Amino acid sequence: MTTLLVIAKEPRPGRVKTRLTPPFTPHEAAALAEAALADTLRTVAATPARRRVLVLDGAPGPWLPPGFDVVPQCAGGLDERLAAAFADCDGPALLIGMDTPQVKPALLTVDFADCDAYFGPAEDGGFWALGLAHPDPELLRGVPMSTPTTGAAQRERLVSAGLRVRELPRLRDVDTAGDAEAVAAAAPGTRFAAALERLGAAVGR
Repeated sequence: MTTLLVIAKEPRPGRVKTRLTPPFTPHEAAALAEAALADTLRTVAATPARRRVLVLDGAPGPWLPPGFDVVPQCAGGLDERLAAAFADCDGPALLIGMDTPQVKPALLTVDFADCDAYFGPAEDGGFWALGLAHPDPELLRGVPMSTPTTGAAQRERLVSAGLRVRELPRLRDVDTAGDAEAVAAAAPGTRFAAALERLGAAVGR
């Protein structure tokens, strides 16, 4: 059975979702980040898994449900932090971030019987999910992160290593106010959508 990894930042004002400000204040952006993280963790908790791990920059809060191991993120760039998360796994693992509160358990229930990797592309050119049947940190180290071509570079790294890659649906990360509106509209039953509605937020307000 697969280990599910969530890499996240503690939702503290000024430390998370800074691209949401403006139009949101740092406290509002942190509230949206907390809702997105809570939705993500709730989905992971509802997904069959061998182990559930929160790879966290910061401290756990009341948004953390039971059943998760919490490990700190290592120092270094995002590629090093993702690599370290996989290095801690001794079997198949699927990693996601906290930016896709619309994700459902069906998307995270993966089977490596006929593939070596899962890749979930994001609308912004990155990726929202990465699964490895045999976690190898070197598959991530050195991949340029947070660029419009990060996803393509990461997928090419997998293919160049001879892995059979299965693609997951393309999802939209929550990075900007426009993303927030679109994701909330696509997932109206989430805590994220409710938080956005409470804020009375609108793009360009």
